[in-house]
This record gives sequence, C-alpha cells and structure tokens, in this order.
Amino acid sequence: MSPYLVLGIVLGYFLVLIFISWLTARKADTQAFFTANRKSPWYLVAFGMVGATLSGVTFISVPGEVGNSAFSYLQFVFGNLVGYWLVAGILLPLYYRLNLVSIYSFLDERFGPRSYQTGSFFFLISKLIGAAFRLFLVAGVLQIAFFDAFNIPFSLTVIVTIALIWVYTFKGGIKTIVWTDTLQTLFLVSAVVFTIVAISRSLDLNLSGLVRTITEDNNSQLFFWDWRSGNNFFKQFISGMFITIVMVGMDQDMMQKNLTCKNKREAQKNMLVFSMSFLFTVVLFLSLGVMLYIFAREHGISLPENTDDLYPLLALKYFGLPVGIAFLLGITAAAYSSADSALTALTTSFTVDFLKIHKYPEDKKRRLKMISHLMFSVLLIAVILVFDAINNQSIVVAVFTVAGYTYGPILGLFLFGMYSSRKVKDKWVPIIGIFAPVLCYFISTYSEVLFNGYQFGFEILILNGAITILGLLLISEKDAVKS
Repeated sequence: MSPYLVLGIVLGYFLVLIFISWLTARKADTQAFFTANRKSPWYLVAFGMVGATLSGVTFISVPGEVGNSAFSYLQFVFGNLVGYWLVAGILLPLYYRLNLVSIYSFLDERFGPRSYQTGSFFFLISKLIGAAFRLFLVAGVLQIAFFDAFNIPFSLTVIVTIALIWVYTFKGGIKTIVWTDTLQTLFLVSAVVFTIVAISRSLDLNLSGLVRTITEDNNSQLFFWDWRSGNNFFKQFISGMFITIVMVGMDQDMMQKNLTCKNKREAQKNMLVFSMSFLFTVVLFLSLGVMLYIFAREHGISLPENTDDLYPLLALKYFGLPVGIAFLLGITAAAYSSADSALTALTTSFTVDFLKIHKYPEDKKRRLKMISHLMFSVLLIAVILVFDAINNQSIVVAVFTVAGYTYGPILGLFLFGMYSSRKVKDKWVPIIGIFAPVLCYFISTYSEVLFNGYQFGFEILILNGAITILGLLLISEKDAVKS
C-alpha cells in the first residue's frame, strides 16, 4: 500500500475527529470536560464503549493470540460479563448517589486523604502503562505502513500519534470522546467484518461453511480444564470477573463515560447493553483469528515470529486495497478510542484528586487542566518509548499482567471500604498499597515451587486485592462509619 495513501487515510480520519471535536467543544467548560454535563444518551455511550474497551490490543493481539491459546480468551470474557453486571448493580448506584466526578473521592469520604490519593495514584500508574501499551501497538503499525518508507524514526511516529490525540481532546474532553468513540467503534467493527468477508470469498465459503470451518478448526477450542495451566476455565472466568470490576467499575477512565449519562438508570442500561455487544464483538475477533491462520496455511504464508504481527501482515499485503484501507481505519480507531479517553481520565483524576481543581475559579481550572493534559501526553510518549525498548511478550498478556499488580490495591481499598465498617489508620495505607503488589510478584515468581507446579495467570489480581484487604484489616480498628 502506498505510504501516501496511508497518509491520506490517517489525515482524513483525523480531520473528521477534529470536526466532531469542534462541534462538541464549542461551549465546553471544565465541567463538560469532566462530566459532559451529565447529558450523554445512554445508547451512544454503550456503543462507543465497545471500541474504547477493545482498543488496539484486541484488534491486533487477540486474533494473533488464537494461534497460541485458541478461544481460551472467551473464558475470560464470560467472566467479564458477570463483572459488568456487578458494576451496574453495585458500583454505579454508589457513584451516582455520591455525585462523584472522580470515583476515588469515595476513598476520601470513607478512609481519608492518604487512602484517596493512594487509590488515585495506582489508577494513574495503571492507566498510563495500559494506554502506553495500546498506543505502542498502533504506532508500530503506522511505522510499518507509512513512516518507514520515509526513514522517519519510531520516536517521531509516537510523538505525532500522541499530538493528534491531544489536539482533538484538549478542549471538549469526555464530551467530545462520547461522540468520537461512536465513530471509532463503527470503523473498528467494520474492519473485522470486511476482513472475514474477504477471507471467506478467497476460500469460497458461504456463511454456513464459514461457521463450520471455524468451529471445526483446532484453534477454536474454548474450554481448558487443567488446574495448573494459566488457561484453566475457572482461573480465566474468575479473573475476568474481577479484572472487569477493577478495570471498569473502579477505573476512572471507563466510569467517567458511564457517569456522563443523565441518571443511574440510564447508566445501568448502558452497561447491560454494552456487555452483550462486547461479547458479540470479541467472538468476531476470535473468529477472525482462526480465519487468519487458515488463510496463511492455505496459501503457504510463513507466520511472523510475533503473533501480534499476523493481522497487520495479511491485511496490508494479501487481502487487497479495500481491506487494507479498512484495517488502517480500524487500527487507528482502536488506538484513538482507548487512548483519547485514557488521556482525559488521567487529566481528570490528577486535577481533581491531587490539584483539587474544584477550589479554583474557571480561568485557573482551564489553565490547570491544559497543563495537566499536556503533561500526561508527554508522559505517554516517554512510557511508549521505554516499552519499545524492553517488550518481549504478547501485548494482550502484558497489559493484563501489569493490571493484576497495579489494580490490586484499588480492588482491596474499594471492597474494604464498601463492605467493612472498620476505620483504618489512613497514614499507613500507602505502605499497604505498595507492599501488596510486591509480595504478589514474589509469590507469582516462585508459585510453581511453592504450590506444586501451579502457575498464576490473571488471578494474581485477586490475590493482590486479598493481601491489600488483609493489610487494611491489620491497620484498622472497630469504629462504625457510614459507607
């Protein structure tokens, strides 16, 4: 594909986002940046959240990972569904009742300022790393498709990618993102459908033949029962449930979208509709993965060493121009739909939780918001470049591995705060927050020796949260408080 065509596609896509940003941010103040003035239609939020949740990780890594772990990822997604329903039934009512802008304000009311900032700090670290992983992925694709042809270094590719995101989010924030995510989800899902159709035609398969080919392939195995394996069903399901509770229900990024709905009832409808849409879309991605491997096998194409490169390789070199264009639009949409909201959530959490932006007049609020937004853009660039230097594993695994360590303290803090009436010694909470993931790392590293061959997977998050709760129990005392 011509690099000039790629440039035209990316710039055209970017101009559309700029136009949407202009429409939505013309009269936006800081309140619109943080909450969209609580006026977002729930169905729009639900559709847009599909793209934001899937991101570039799902778009590229999940189809490629099928060759390593078949459909085992779907076991994780089944747990996600239960997690979404728990978030809708338990956490959303709490956040709406407290009328929160930053969800970590709950920890301030429940425990105190140190606990509050501990929860917010771990979110900032988690989201910064997660967004960097996702952006690293799309920047690498753009590097291959365009920048390499002009000998432009990867560092400049990253800077340009972040700059584009900053331009269309710096003013409207979450108000803009609710609308841009809708467009981005459409492009993302359409790219997968276009690719599956193209492969089906090349293999002369109708719909029933396509379904039969996928279900009969060895890569479509769904359930795994070996208790020592990281792909064990119960490990995946339970981990998926808890990962969702923390990475959606206790994550400022995802909750900020939900809290733009008009009321609790509409936010809950959004979450339930989104959860089923998410399941359907993941099945599409896994099915695509099976078809990619079948296509490569039928045409004698050598598989890339890194499974994350399989979909880009085939889409850009073997499926023709229409699919190549759809793929570029899809991967760009996937990256922007998660990164733009991550950047906005990082800005929101930092300005609300640490700078206490609500205390200042509107002019100073705008200035603090602008500086923070720019600061996190620079930090994202730095983390992406560091990740580029050290990455040596599938990104879809890396994201959730990191999340298991950084979201664990958040899980423990929220659960202890919601279901215990004990009062903690607030000044000791940051130490507990650091100790829990460090201990988990050592347990995970030596788990095969300690537990007769047992390997931790995503369930390390649960252990992390449990250790945090135990630590909070040790520094607490009986003192009934209102939750």
